[in-house]
Amino acid sequence: MENFILQQAVDQAVTMGPAVLMQGMRLRRPSDVVRAPSLSQDDKHAILAAWASDLYAVDSQPALRKLPGTIEPVSIDEVQAALRELDRRSRS
Repeated sequence: MENFILQQAVDQAVTMGPAVLMQGMRLRRPSDVVRAPSLSQDDKHAILAAWASDLYAVDSQPALRKLPGTIEPVSIDEVQAALRELDRRSRS
């Protein structure tokens, strides 16, 4: 029973992880994350990396990703472009 409760907590944390960082923010697109002044570089990277993961792939549409709390899915290409832009900005 204890393992079940622990596993539920872990599953919920994984599912809501990026959404927790985005609470109260209106981030609709990956580029919004890159431009968000209230997020640290690490938080931006965590959100975008999670958004790119297969965990958030849309069923039967693996090229699309949807984070909890976002209105519509976005393409994996858009998420990866935002990650590249974030990396470029951090090197400048």
